[in-house]
Amino acid sequence: MNKIKKNNNGFKSTIFFKIIISALALLITISVFYVYKMYKRVLQPNVVLTTRHSNYLYIPTGSNFNDLKEILYKNNVILNVNTFEWLAEEKNYVNHVKPGRYFIKDKMSNNELINLLRSGEQTSLNLIFNNIRTKEELARKISLQIEADSTEILKFLNDKKFLSKYNFSQYTVMSMFVPNTYQFYWNTSAKSFFDRMYNEYLKFWNDKRIKKAEQIGLTKVEVSTLASIVEEETNKNSEKKRLAGVYINRLHKRMRLQADPTVIFAIGDFSIKRVLKKQLSFDSPYNTYRYRGLPPGVICIPSISSLDAVLNHEKHSYLYFCAKADFSGYHVFAKSLRQHNNNARKYQRALNKSRIMK
Repeated sequence: MNKIKKNNNGFKSTIFFKIIISALALLITISVFYVYKMYKRVLQPNVVLTTRHSNYLYIPTGSNFNDLKEILYKNNVILNVNTFEWLAEEKNYVNHVKPGRYFIKDKMSNNELINLLRSGEQTSLNLIFNNIRTKEELARKISLQIEADSTEILKFLNDKKFLSKYNFSQYTVMSMFVPNTYQFYWNTSAKSFFDRMYNEYLKFWNDKRIKKAEQIGLTKVEVSTLASIVEEETNKNSEKKRLAGVYINRLHKRMRLQADPTVIFAIGDFSIKRVLKKQLSFDSPYNTYRYRGLPPGVICIPSISSLDAVLNHEKHSYLYFCAKADFSGYHVFAKSLRQHNNNARKYQRALNKSRIMK
């Protein structure tokens, strides 16, 4: 009898043990499944970037989570949209979308992507502008690099009240921009762009440069204006100081500058390669053949090399210069009108020979 009881107890223990083992196995299976599911939702690579994709994700100012989804989904950047949206909800990113330019990588997980976007840690860009003649060109070039709209930038460039806080007018404002490479965040507004450029302008015009401008009797704007003429006259940095010296000499003698680039700017046709005699009479305050002194503003945004060439101009007795007849881009300089006319005739003959008539 005791033996039967022992067998029953053993049987019951075996069944109980099997139940425990089965429960544990089920629990482990559920846990593994849950962990795997969580892995897929959180840590599994879910970003796919092919050669047609950019590594930069741009989120415009004012975007909400639906806008972001449209950006991601229309470009097929996200493999599993359901897991991405689930984790975004869990991390409350859906209510904290931050604009900007973000560097994303292929095979990022949902967790990596959302953490990056939620942090607002943008990747800055190098904003570059040079070879700019007009406000329209500047507005267009800047708007291609940052979020600010070209129309708004152009509006500010012509807004008297807005420009007055920087002590510029719509005629002189282009002097505020010093060509260089600047670090910017993509979602910079037009107003913030102007504020930054004004601060860079103040940095450029340090005490040393201001003192040099005062020594030659020019304001900062006038230095920029003369530098813009030098900029348009030559792309040879080695000549810029000598060219600047010629114009300084003419200003001191109250001679008209008679700079061909000012005529081209006044006419507004930058395809002109040869300024004709009839064009010299074009009526504009920018035409230095008609009006004595400097134009009311720059005819292009001068480079730092041209600005410094004016501030450190070569001291000499030249009053004239003319492009060399070999089309090398260099110039010949003259102290007398007679010598200059001889140089000019040589260049005109070279233009005729090359059939450059306008």
